[in-house]
Amino acid sequence: MVIRSVVVLEALSPAEVGEVEDLVAAAAGSDGGHPVSEAALLALRDTASGARHVLARDGGAVVGYAQLPSAGGAELLVAPGARRRGTGAALAQALEEAAADGEPLRVWAHGHGPGAAALALQRGYAVVRELQHRVRPLGRSVPLPPVEVPDDVQLRAFEVGRDERAWLDLNARAFADHPEQGRWTAADLAARQAEPWFDPAGLLLAVDAQEGRLLASHWTKQDGAGAGEVYVVAVDPAAQGRGLGRAVLLAGLHHLDTRGARSAELYVEGDNAPALRLYERLGFALDSSDALYERSADRADQG
Repeated sequence: MVIRSVVVLEALSPAEVGEVEDLVAAAAGSDGGHPVSEAALLALRDTASGARHVLARDGGAVVGYAQLPSAGGAELLVAPGARRRGTGAALAQALEEAAADGEPLRVWAHGHGPGAAALALQRGYAVVRELQHRVRPLGRSVPLPPVEVPDDVQLRAFEVGRDERAWLDLNARAFADHPEQGRWTAADLAARQAEPWFDPAGLLLAVDAQEGRLLASHWTKQDGAGAGEVYVVAVDPAAQGRGLGRAVLLAGLHHLDTRGARSAELYVEGDNAPALRLYERLGFALDSSDALYERSADRADQG
C-alpha cells in the first residue's frame, strides 16, 4: 500500500469528521479500549479548539489520522489494515513538521502497543508520562464498602445553572499541576454537558454543610448499559486528609451500581501513588496503560 496523500488541515468538513469517527470506531473494534482521547474527539467538530488535523489517505480512504492540539499531547491513529506500512511514520513526520519550532512534540499512544513503541524508538521519542486504565467489576458478587461522610459534609447532585462556576474553580484547584485537567474552561464544561451521556445526577458534590462551599466531587460517566466510568474525582487541597476523596469515589460507584453498570473504569496517572493505593484497595485492577512520548528539539535536530 502506498499513502497517496498526507494533508494538514485547520478544520475538518462534516464528511471528514465522519471519516475520522469511522476510523476511530474501527480501531476500537479491533483493539478495544479508546484509540484517542475524549478531548481529541470533541476537537474534531470544534473549530475554535485551535487543533490542527492530519489526514492520511490511500485511494481516497482515510487510513490514518493525527491531531495537534493547541495544548497538550498530540494524537495519532492508524487504521487496523494500514499498520506496519509506513502510515504511522508519515503521520508522525507531518506532526513534527507542523509542531512549533523549539517546542518538544508530545504524542499519546493509547494502549502502549508494540507498534507505537517501535515507531517511537525509530523516531527518537521517549516515554515521559504513563496513564493507567484500571477496571473494577460491580454487582452483588463484588459489593462496595458503605459511603462514610463526615457530619459537617453533605452529598448532593450537581445542579445545572447553579454549580458550574464552583465546580470549575474546584477543578482548577484540585488539578493545578495537571497539564490538561486543570485548564478546563466554561466552554470545556459546556461541551461535555451537551454530550448525550451527561447526567447531572451522576455528578456528585460534597459540600460544607454550613457554608455550602464545594469541597470535593465525583463526576461519573455512563454511556450505555455496560461499563461506567470514574470520570473526574476532585478534592480541594484545603480539604484533603478528611477522607472526602474516598467518600465521593464510593458514592459515585454506588450510583453506577444502582444504574446497572456491570463494571467501573478509570484513568489514573502512573506516578500518583496515593490515588493508586486507594484504587487498588477498592478493587481496581490494571487493565492497560497509555504512554505519552516526547521528541525534544534536540532529538528533532539529530533526526
